Amino acid sequence: MIPAQLHLTLPLWLREHVDSQRLYEDDAAKVGLAIELARGNVEHRAGGPFGAAVFTAMGRLVAVGVNRVVPQNCSVAHAEMMAYMLAQQRLQRYRLNDDGNRFILATSAQPCCQCYGATIWAGIDELLIGARSEDVMELSEFDEGPLPADWIGELTRRGIAVRRDIRRDEARQVFVRYRELGGAAY
Repeated sequence: MIPAQLHLTLPLWLREHVDSQRLYEDDAAKVGLAIELARGNVEHRAGGPFGAAVFTAMGRLVAVGVNRVVPQNCSVAHAEMMAYMLAQQRLQRYRLNDDGNRFILATSAQPCCQCYGATIWAGIDELLIGARSEDVMELSEFDEGPLPADWIGELTRRGIAVRRDIRRDEARQVFVRYRELGGAAY
């Protein structure tokens, strides 16, 4: 019999570390949460060193995600994908901004090719990035995959504003810590 249901979960430690009532007023605060999620995932050895969060334009938290690929045996369980799926489930729509409101994704590191594609279709209006993909590949074993040469321009043409290098050094340190703890061993 083939499976008819999929069940992905975030680690329990997130419940105690995410303040869903807080207002995240600026880009640094939003990316700071994504970095904190990535760092927590590493320290709790709950998955890879990536964190992401979906916000309303007013800075209200909609959903969070951390990398759960290895623990969930699911190649699409990236932080951005988890945050998108949970936001879509919460708002009951596959395109978040279909109601005319604006949504922001903050991520601890530049989206890989998979998450880049999902960003186009998820209904995101702004993408805030900590570490660059070259940081990820320099400091870890992750292959971020191919992106269009002008990936920022492509997102911009589709109405998605991109801002990167937000708290970049802090985001890079998560990968250093991940490597210190043994990387993909967990």
